Amino acid sequence: MHCPTQQQIAAFFAESLPSVGGQIIPPAGYFSQVADPRVSHLLCHRHIRKAGGVFVADEIQVGFGRVGKHFWAFQLQGKDFVPDIVTMGKSIGNGHPVACVAATQPVARAFEATGVEYFNTFGGSPVSCAVGLAVLNVLEKEQLQDHATSVGSFLMQLLGQQKIKHPIVGDVRGVGLFIGVDLIKDEATRTPATEEAAYLVSRLKENYVLLSTDGPGRNILKFKPPMCFSLDNARQVVAKLDAILTDMEEKVRSCETLRLQP
Repeated sequence: MHCPTQQQIAAFFAESLPSVGGQIIPPAGYFSQVADPRVSHLLCHRHIRKAGGVFVADEIQVGFGRVGKHFWAFQLQGKDFVPDIVTMGKSIGNGHPVACVAATQPVARAFEATGVEYFNTFGGSPVSCAVGLAVLNVLEKEQLQDHATSVGSFLMQLLGQQKIKHPIVGDVRGVGLFIGVDLIKDEATRTPATEEAAYLVSRLKENYVLLSTDGPGRNILKFKPPMCFSLDNARQVVAKLDAILTDMEEKVRSCETLRLQP
C-alpha cells in the first residue's frame, strides 16, 4: 500500500464484530496487531498508535452483554487490548434514542487541552440517563449476559444441525446472540446465494419470523435477537427455517425459479 509521507493516520474505526460485513468474528489478537506499535507490517508499515492515531471500537450493535462471554465484544480480543475510544448506542436505550462515547484519560485530556468546547444540545438529558440506567439494571438483574451465552450456544447447535442437513448452509459462525448463517450456491466456489437468501427471508416473514441479510453478497442471515430471546424462541425459529429450506430443496431448483415463484 502506498502512503504519502505528508498524510498521517488520525484514527482506525472498527466494529468489534463486523455485522454489516457479514457477521464476521475477527481472530483473537487481531485488533492488538492493528493497534500495537511494536509490529510494523500493516497500514503503510506503521501501526495506528505508532503513527499517532487512536483505535475506535464500535460497540453499537454488539455491546452490552450480547456476546455473552464478555460485556463488550472488543474483550474477545484478549484482556490486554483496550481501545482508545468506544462508541455505543441502540442497546443502551432499548428503543429510546441514546448514544454514548467513552475514552481513555489520555484521549479525553488531549481533547480538553485543545480548548475546543464540546457541545451537544440533547447531551445529558435526565430522561435519557434514566433510561440508560434502567437498561443496565435490567441487564444485571435478569442476568442477560449469561442468558446470551446459554441461549446463543443452543441456537448455534441448532443452526449447526441445519448446516449438516441443508447444502445451502455454507457456514454458521457467531458468539452469544450474534450469529451469522452463510448461504452459498455450492461448496466449491462458495458463490453467495443472494436470491435464495432474499426468498428465504421473505418466506420467514410470512411465518412471523423477521430476519435480514448482510454481507457483500447479501447472503448472510443475521441473528441478533432481543436479549430476552429464549430457548423456545430458538427452537421455533430454527424449525421454521428448516421447514422452508426443505420446501425450497423440493420445489426450487434455480435462481430463475426463485424469481418466478411468489
